[in-house]
Amino acid sequence: MKKKNIDYYANRLSTAFLKNKLISPIPNIYSKKLVNADKFRKLCEKKIKKPIAGFKAGGTGLALIKKLNEKEPFIASVYKHNVLKNNQKIKINKYVLGVELEVCYIIKKDFFTNKKKLSKKNVNKIITHIGPCIEIAGYRQKKKGIKSFGDLSSDFGGNIKFVLGKFKKYKNQNVKNLKTYISNRSVSQRVIGNTNTVYGDPINSLLFVLKKLKKDKINHKTNFYVFTGSTVGVVPIISKGTYTGNIENLGTVRAKIS
Repeated sequence: MKKKNIDYYANRLSTAFLKNKLISPIPNIYSKKLVNADKFRKLCEKKIKKPIAGFKAGGTGLALIKKLNEKEPFIASVYKHNVLKNNQKIKINKYVLGVELEVCYIIKKDFFTNKKKLSKKNVNKIITHIGPCIEIAGYRQKKKGIKSFGDLSSDFGGNIKFVLGKFKKYKNQNVKNLKTYISNRSVSQRVIGNTNTVYGDPINSLLFVLKKLKKDKINHKTNFYVFTGSTVGVVPIISKGTYTGNIENLGTVRAKIS
């Protein structure tokens, strides 16, 4: 890769990200393979000087990992200006892929200074809250579909907005096998899912993100969100209106699509 080419396209995509505009697709060299896409994403993220609210896991569906011949999910930063309160309006374009329903955690900032090895047995000690959220997934580029995880990772993780439901204080809630659904009553659209589609267990996805952050030596000065991936896949937005997501025992979240 020639550095000037990377910088050129990273600048274009970063500007589109900040101004909420669309650009022509970046060259495949930066998006076809996940290893190159991650390098490109990190370069783009360095150019964004806005506060980071948290981090997401993408591509956590085991069936999708197998279908696209990938080895593991990917992560990306989530910026504060793209995290919205429950029931807020979101304007979309035709390059939005769809909506996703996810389990979200709030993690203590001292995770970054904790040198203990993370595991399912001790990760609960750094979680403060848990709740449902809706992710609006899509591109800043004029492209459709997903051919590889690199398509998503290279474009800021393929996330447009996150809408947060009501969070509960974390009390080691079991989220391994919870029924979920997302629906739009105005068009009788309803998709049913389960939390076990998220990398086998949303806690697995959480650990994946946290270990990646450690590996990349990322630091953060405040408590932060971790979005663990969709429990219902990417649900196409077939009509504007309110999309309601529900995760059994966790609660409900709504996003108004316009």
